[in-house]
Amino acid sequence: MKFSIMNFLIKNATIVNEGRTFKGSVAISNGLIEEVFEYPGTGDTSPDLSEQKYRIYKILDIQGKFLIPGIIDDQVHFRQPGLTHKGDIYTESRAAVAGGVTSFMEMPNTFPNTLTQGLLEEKYEMAAKDSLANYSFYMGASNDNLSEIIKTNPRNVCGVKVFMGASTGNMLVDNPKALEGIFKESPMLVAVHCEDEDLIRHNSAMYRQLLGEDIPVKFHPEIRSTEACYRSSALAVELASKFNTRLHVLHLSTEREIALFTNKIPLNQKKITAEVCVHHLWFFDEDYAEKGTFIKWNPAIKSQADRDALFEALLSDKLDVVATDHAPHTLDEKQNSYFKAPSGGPLVQHSLVAMMEFYQQGKISMEKIVEKMCHAPADCFQVEKRGYIREGYHADLVVVDPESPWAVEKQNILYKCGWSPFEGIEFNSKVVFTFVNGRLVYENGTFDESVKGNRLLFVR
Repeated sequence: MKFSIMNFLIKNATIVNEGRTFKGSVAISNGLIEEVFEYPGTGDTSPDLSEQKYRIYKILDIQGKFLIPGIIDDQVHFRQPGLTHKGDIYTESRAAVAGGVTSFMEMPNTFPNTLTQGLLEEKYEMAAKDSLANYSFYMGASNDNLSEIIKTNPRNVCGVKVFMGASTGNMLVDNPKALEGIFKESPMLVAVHCEDEDLIRHNSAMYRQLLGEDIPVKFHPEIRSTEACYRSSALAVELASKFNTRLHVLHLSTEREIALFTNKIPLNQKKITAEVCVHHLWFFDEDYAEKGTFIKWNPAIKSQADRDALFEALLSDKLDVVATDHAPHTLDEKQNSYFKAPSGGPLVQHSLVAMMEFYQQGKISMEKIVEKMCHAPADCFQVEKRGYIREGYHADLVVVDPESPWAVEKQNILYKCGWSPFEGIEFNSKVVFTFVNGRLVYENGTFDESVKGNRLLFVR
């Protein structure tokens, strides 16, 4: 059954929102959450007080499954324009909504690099035509485009992205004066990729001298080392402290970096925040033996101690957001030798169900998952009326069945690249329904592709 534009009543839901889990119903009208009902009792026979009031709405009885806000992923690479053999806005946003991601923020290292206001707006035009999810795009930084950066509108752009470690194209910002200018003058949040490029080049040369070009991928975390990460993250925090910059440090990968961040103040008062990605919580260095370059990311997946420390820092609120750094490459590209294989992998379809495995294992609560994947990115970026189940907010909602096992296989992978680092893994939870702006875009494996997401707005 496929639903089009209409008003909905989602009933018999186990609602997870703002630190609470309760039984209730949610009414959706004209793209917004119209009303949230909490059932008065805890039993299955509790009366649904919304049914009579909303009897003309389309009823969706989810029979106790989880209803959560849509995931906001603050770090993805959807590869359009210029790299669309790897992925594009349509294919990757389609995979995203199937995974419960209703809003994404996409990176500027496409071709051409997003270094001017004109190129930035062209990406928004592409997304308006092709994206099934809500969208925002970062303004890119280089050593010489500060005049373009300061023109960025904080109201309708998520942030400025600074690569302090090398990336695709003219995106490495390694000029100290340029860095200071960006941190001082940026009109909005600055998001940074932190790895010290000089140290990485030194380590690469050393391993080439020792082992030649055919270096085993297990040395990736030694080449892109803990010291390289810490040195760069510490510099970013130092600059942000000096210039009072709103700083967001992306994809932390080491235990050592955690000390740079605090849980002593509420998130909405923090000027410096940090993110961890699903792959750094799931994999560790021993997995290179099985997964090889398919788990080659920058920053690198490191030790089990690093992974465990990142998880603890997430639970203690030193780390604020869980994201994916979704970055697809083709199978042929990833099957190259170490230096030739690009870093990155696809994740948006599987990020929520991967985090729910931790819930199933008793390592994290559903409330904390929703906090870190929905509430916190909305608060960090000051997203307007999203990330919460609140009356008057946009109806970006996800229904998840926690008791519906399935295995990741070639035939159910939706990424354009056609592979996943989770291939062969069985998840216990499944995304059943995804609403974007009150419209049911995903339902049990089928899509309403007439639905298009909206440009995110920010309260700044």
